[in-house]
Amino acid sequence: MVINKVLFDIMNHDLVPFHQIISEKEKTDLLKKYKIESNQIPKILDTDPVCISIGAKPGQILKIKRKSHTAEESFSYRFVVESSV
Repeated sequence: MVINKVLFDIMNHDLVPFHQIISEKEKTDLLKKYKIESNQIPKILDTDPVCISIGAKPGQILKIKRKSHTAEESFSYRFVVESSV
């Protein structure tokens, strides 16, 4: 049974930080800045509810903005990978 209607928007939940898909230029700049490759960034599955909600596809990078007690906000990144299921 497939449910086509979302019961609520997960992005409006208090415990879900802000997620944003970064552009290809931002992706290139990020990888160059830290001298890394995409596969060295922590991963998130394309079946994750947040990825589904914002339309993230495998190969893209998400920028996550969290509140911080010491530095008002902090950023982390996740590389979207395809689920094997």
